[in-house]
Amino acid sequence: MKRNKLLFTLLSVFFTVAAMAQDCMVTLSLFNESAKVKNYEDAFPKYEQLIAECADSNLLLYQRGEKMLEDLIETAETEEEKLSLVEKYIKNQNLRLKYFPEKTNNADVLESIALIKYKNKIGTLEERLEAFEAIVKEDADNFDSPVALYAYFRIANTLNDEGKRDIQFLFDKYDEVIGLLETQENKKATQAKPLITKEQNNEELTKREKRILKNSEIYLRNYSKIKGSVNGLLGSKADCDNLIPMYQKDFEAKKADIEWLKNAASRLYAKECTSDPIFFKVVEAQNQLEPSAKTALYLGRLAQENGEMNKALDYYKQSANLEDSKSNKARVFYSIAETYKNMGSYSSARNYFRKALDLKPSLGAAYLKIAEMYAKSANNCGETSFEKRAIYWLAADYANRAGRVDPALKSNAAAAAESYRARAPQKTDIFQEGMSGKTVTFSCWVGESVKVPSY
Repeated sequence: MKRNKLLFTLLSVFFTVAAMAQDCMVTLSLFNESAKVKNYEDAFPKYEQLIAECADSNLLLYQRGEKMLEDLIETAETEEEKLSLVEKYIKNQNLRLKYFPEKTNNADVLESIALIKYKNKIGTLEERLEAFEAIVKEDADNFDSPVALYAYFRIANTLNDEGKRDIQFLFDKYDEVIGLLETQENKKATQAKPLITKEQNNEELTKREKRILKNSEIYLRNYSKIKGSVNGLLGSKADCDNLIPMYQKDFEAKKADIEWLKNAASRLYAKECTSDPIFFKVVEAQNQLEPSAKTALYLGRLAQENGEMNKALDYYKQSANLEDSKSNKARVFYSIAETYKNMGSYSSARNYFRKALDLKPSLGAAYLKIAEMYAKSANNCGETSFEKRAIYWLAADYANRAGRVDPALKSNAAAAAESYRARAPQKTDIFQEGMSGKTVTFSCWVGESVKVPSY
């Protein structure tokens, strides 16, 4: 008898759960149909019921819910209504993360929460800042929203403007945000680099490759714009005219503080305030306390400014060997390349520009420098006038790459490429030489080849 009762109870529970699950799926289907056509008057009550009774039923609930709540927040008629909807939106995102973590990008959810608080001025400035800091703490590598990155720095800038945080705090946030932007730029440039090369070699891209390249270039343009906006917010606060007096005033009191010295040297170097004596004082003090990749880099810059090129190269190479950060090492390689270029050692310069690009594919300036060196080598690369001028096509290709991986250089890169193409053989020259569609190989230091346009 007891066994029969237990069996009956278990069956009752089973059928009850099954019925509830069935009810959830029916309600979810009705909600989805209404939300899909933006009939939110009908969809919203069903959404509320699903959140209360079927929170773990289906990812679609949160995907449709997110879009619905965003639209409802935009059209809310009262502040009270808007705040209530924002709370529901944040709950929606957190529940999605709770019930469907394997199908949810952690950084995307945290970005959406931080942005909804930012856009609707939820909480204090400090609380909004903490929402963005949570992204950095939890999933910095995937903090990729250009809008969210800008909002993060703008909050920091406002806190500084209102006297609630000091200038060093703002500098730290600037370095952090620029670092996050460059991480994302490098990801997109890494995706784009082989596809750009393939395209410029006249190889057909697949539909998928075209989509990846288009998406990468859109993101690169957006990151470039945001970087410009972030620099615009920082503005004159970080100019040499402000930095030098500030560090001069504090140097004696701070010259034994290694963190202060690191920050001061980094800021002065970044803003090219290296000709003032305070930069040498700061670097010397830092090097005495803690020799590092950074101090070697700064000492290299000082040697270079004093015209001691070989000494500068020694310091730069020491810095590269000590540097762990890929992005920072790329900048050191770029400095080495620039030094070799200024010394006329083009092959060595190109080698280091390429090393820099391997570590930082979004470093479009390196492509422009290679293009410039190729153009300057025209008279030394080729037997005939046609072959010598053909190198300008190669220079134009490299200039184009610069604008593709770094949209901030797009205008300058396009102008350089146009200038190089104007100096290359023209249509009449190609016909007269019978070179249409043929390949010209450069046996000089360039060691590359270029395909002549077909007409």
